[in-house]
Amino acid sequence: MTPILPPFPRTRMRRMRSSAALRDLAQEHRLSTKDLIWPIFVTDVAGANVEVSSMPGVVRRDFDGALRAAEEAAELGIPAICLFPYTDPAVKTESCEAAWDPENFTNKVIRAIKERTPEVAIMTDIALDPYNANGHDGLVRDGIILNDETVECLVKMGLAQAEAGADILGPSDMMDGRIGALRDAMEAAGHQNVTILSYAAKYASAFYGPFRDAVGATGALKGDKKTYQMNPANANEALRLIARDLTEGADMVMVKPGMPYLDICTRVKAEFGVPTYAYQVSGEYAMLMAAVQNGWLDHDKVMLESLMAFRRAGCDGVLSYFAPAAARLLRADGL
Repeated sequence: MTPILPPFPRTRMRRMRSSAALRDLAQEHRLSTKDLIWPIFVTDVAGANVEVSSMPGVVRRDFDGALRAAEEAAELGIPAICLFPYTDPAVKTESCEAAWDPENFTNKVIRAIKERTPEVAIMTDIALDPYNANGHDGLVRDGIILNDETVECLVKMGLAQAEAGADILGPSDMMDGRIGALRDAMEAAGHQNVTILSYAAKYASAFYGPFRDAVGATGALKGDKKTYQMNPANANEALRLIARDLTEGADMVMVKPGMPYLDICTRVKAEFGVPTYAYQVSGEYAMLMAAVQNGWLDHDKVMLESLMAFRRAGCDGVLSYFAPAAARLLRADGL
């Protein structure tokens, strides 16, 4: 699209910025509470409900804390929460069988939230790292992350979560073929309405450090995740991965991390026109909060500006640890 602009002074671009009313009328993108998914860390390990040291204001929540968070989301108008477990190291094994135990802590929390706060959609994480003694998203043999054997485990994990009442499955593992396998399993088990939000373009990023602290994976991880997560230098590969996951049955797709990869978000939305999300990951949150705590940035302003960047880039929504704070501000403005 080529704009038609008569020369100055017939065109004065500042005219449409000259008052709040005109700025509102000309605003191209809006941010509302309906654009937010709130990631929540849950645990049955003693010592919960304390702040994660590398994520100011974020806590690991016990059973009651998780239920209170869901109620808070409902009160604030946040449509969905995403559960991430912090697992007792004693439960972690190389075979990861706790991941698909119907009675694991995450599945208990899902059932309780659906009973108490059914209007809040529950998104889950599908990857083996919270239950893996090796800290990887997949099974490990002789130092190799196994693809097909891992997919079989992920399907069992997804089925257990769907049976517990999960609304959105979030495969974050980056194994090949897992979306098709999960979709086929959901159909066969009668879970036709369970949606899949695929972490389709998940990069092997240095921005995940605080998250790994929050879920207890930092010390367990052996090696790195570069054989299954994406090279940060690649963009066209992301489009191929998005296309593959959509072909296999993903309902929505995600780019992760968020702000360093806004170019990918824009390309995905323009190319496919599907529901597109980004994850404002732990490192992004920690950077902004560190600057806020040092008095270098204004918390509310930088928070809302960073979230608006995702909408401007084409995202339909964003997973963000800022979700409840942002929702309070947006609700105060009637958004």
